Amino acid sequence: MSSSVAGVGRLEVALRTARSTGRKLLVPYVTGGLSAEWTSVVAAMGAGGADAIEVGIPFSDPVMDGPTIQEASARSLARGTTPSSIVSDLSRLDESVPLIAMTYYNLVFRAGHRRFAAQLNAGGICAAIIPDIPLEESGEWEADAGAAGIETVLLAAPVTPEDRLIRIAARSRGFIYAVGLMGVTGERASVAASAGVLAKRLKAVTDLPVLIGFGISTPSQAREACQEADGVVVASALMRRYLDGATPEDLGEQVHAFRQGLDAG
Repeated sequence: MSSSVAGVGRLEVALRTARSTGRKLLVPYVTGGLSAEWTSVVAAMGAGGADAIEVGIPFSDPVMDGPTIQEASARSLARGTTPSSIVSDLSRLDESVPLIAMTYYNLVFRAGHRRFAAQLNAGGICAAIIPDIPLEESGEWEADAGAAGIETVLLAAPVTPEDRLIRIAARSRGFIYAVGLMGVTGERASVAASAGVLAKRLKAVTDLPVLIGFGISTPSQAREACQEADGVVVASALMRRYLDGATPEDLGEQVHAFRQGLDAG
């Protein structure tokens, strides 16, 4: 079960504690149910130096995801993966690193807010990212999730106006997900200039950890992004290797390479 300390959730406590030591934060992603051994990937990522791990609950129409995560979601769904099967798999995993669910609102709505949040909690998940629910419509979910011990991580984009950034910062829990560029997820040859600008804007209005995602593909890019941000989310670069046949151990080593890159910066 997830837990909180003094009203602050487990994810936020872990990230703030790590940040206070000068550590840059690393959150890798894995699509739940992508293979029979996918929970071994979670364990390997934790051992590789992840500060938290994002677990994708696949949906048939992942509107914010690019080709790699779309392919991973399709493969997972073809195996019969459901939110319940992911929760069941995770409930058998003894993982000390905080787990974050990432999915789309259709699945949350279908299950019902309270039931879905309780399912996540039962699987040891302590936070959720639901990118397609607007800020103006997410209040009920945030309340129901919070009552079940689930922190709702909100996203901010490069075009988000200042007053909206302030509202996002006030309501986000765990960290703020800074979408580094306009577009979908995927590997990129370089870090978008908009990523650093957004991180700097967010750091000016909140003390919550600010993590940049979308397009972080190499350890050097992660280090560059962290010149302004507190950390990074890495997804497509990892899932591309997994789709191409990498083992859980290979992915653990890749996460460790990102960890070393951030620590060297």
